[in-house]
Amino acid sequence: MTMRLTPYLMMDGNAKEAIEFYQKALEAQVLFLQTFGEMPANPEYPLPEAARDRVGHATIKIGESELMFSDTFPGQPVQIGNQVTICLSTDSADKSKQLFEALQEGGSVVMPLQETHFSPGYGIVTDKFGISFQIYTEGQHHM
Repeated sequence: MTMRLTPYLMMDGNAKEAIEFYQKALEAQVLFLQTFGEMPANPEYPLPEAARDRVGHATIKIGESELMFSDTFPGQPVQIGNQVTICLSTDSADKSKQLFEALQEGGSVVMPLQETHFSPGYGIVTDKFGISFQIYTEGQHHM
């Protein structure tokens, strides 16, 4: 069982610019970058045109560490305090469920732990100290 903590930055439409900046300033390497427009379409939630080129998810490597990014949807505010979250990755759906349940004690669920197009188990929880965690189970989805 592996477990990793990765800082996750929520940007207000300028994630690509930030990534380019960190490539120059910190010699970052882009490991993954996908815009909202490149993600599988969800017929229930049509993608606004203004969101197409925004970063849906990106990972860069700086030295031995990784940093993850996403842009918000247009018009969705970036609130000071929630623009940096911690992505907690495991390779076990059971471990993800255990961590999610432990962190929600005294806290609040932002997005229930569920299967998504990118993970067999993903959810967002804010703990009792106001720290937001994205729980991410590595591996292929089974939808």
